[in-house]
Amino acid sequence: MVTEPRQDIPGDGRDESPQERADRQWQELIQEIRVAQTGVQILFGFLLTVVFAPTFVGLSQTDKTIYVITVVLGSLATGALIGPVAFHRIVSGRRIKPEAVAWASRLTFVGLILLLATCTSALFLVLRVATHNSLVPWLVGGVFAWYLLCWFVLPVWARIRYTADPHGQDPS
Repeated sequence: MVTEPRQDIPGDGRDESPQERADRQWQELIQEIRVAQTGVQILFGFLLTVVFAPTFVGLSQTDKTIYVITVVLGSLATGALIGPVAFHRIVSGRRIKPEAVAWASRLTFVGLILLLATCTSALFLVLRVATHNSLVPWLVGGVFAWYLLCWFVLPVWARIRYTADPHGQDPS
């Protein structure tokens, strides 16, 4: 089934000022961040407790290195996904909401990439320690591909397919 490019994209049927658009986009972004923040904070919290488990001492140096990398990735993801809140608080009232939305969006995207790396690294560590199986890299690679598909490939495909504008304008 071939879908024609949408004709309503440039105005999108909304009668909003740039400030109203920025307010709407900010609210949408904050809702998205809430989901990602919760996930990264729970994962990061669990990661922080692992080092205090009695079995941590018995891990190989390789597993401990993977753990440290995973914790650092989780910390970076947490910072990037909480960053938009701090950004908004610091620039609030300065009449730069469209710019704040753009920067918050960038931080969120970086946070999602770091969350992808954290989840993948954590899964690799857990499966490696739990199974000592040579299939672990293949299993983790499959899950990584699934994350890529769900988080990036499908949204980019939908963006290209359903928002193609012959004038090259971004509808957001």
